[in-house]
Amino acid sequence: MRYMKTLGLGLVAFTVGITMLFGQGNQEVANATKEGIEASKAKDWDKAIVAFKKAAQLEERYAPNLVSALQQRATLYVSQKKFPEALADYSEAIKLKSDDPGIFERRAYAEMELKDYDRALHDYNQAIKLRPEEAKYYQVRAFIYQTKGDFKAAMADVDKTLQLDPGNADAQQRKKFLQAKLHGTPTPVPMPSGPIRNPNAPPQTTTTATPTPVKR
Repeated sequence: MRYMKTLGLGLVAFTVGITMLFGQGNQEVANATKEGIEASKAKDWDKAIVAFKKAAQLEERYAPNLVSALQQRATLYVSQKKFPEALADYSEAIKLKSDDPGIFERRAYAEMELKDYDRALHDYNQAIKLRPEEAKYYQVRAFIYQTKGDFKAAMADVDKTLQLDPGNADAQQRKKFLQAKLHGTPTPVPMPSGPIRNPNAPPQTTTTATPTPVKR
């Protein structure tokens, strides 16, 4: 699997949240948030989620902490190939923050690992509704359509990808493949299985020497 940006979930948002809480004097919420932050620093996501759930139940506006922790635990589950568990956490996060296309994208990755392309297609549809000018969403949705045998829909998404990102090498190659499928001409070199990049994994960048993982 290749491609994707890192999961941008740090402890900064958690720290800001607790500062606000102490300023407001809501001690119970502050204590739960503090416990969640400490658990997050220790990467104890089970404990963090319990604490942040308590805080969010008391003060709904602090639900973003819970959303972040759920995604962090889902990221861990994906790395362990525990995809059903990851799906459960992403689904809970989406209930709390349904306007974030990145969560739909990350859930779709887990769904594709389970070969559930119908649900993955649904999630990319949602991501595109939320961010229609994001080329990578059409790029991966084209792959999903191709996998399902809907070459016409795949071609439409490839064309949209190239409209938004004319230099996209994967889309250029995929277009040749799909043209051969649609017009009955000899199929060129088989397409790679991608572009399914893992949105939970940090990207790779190259220096003058060797590739180095980069966290943003």
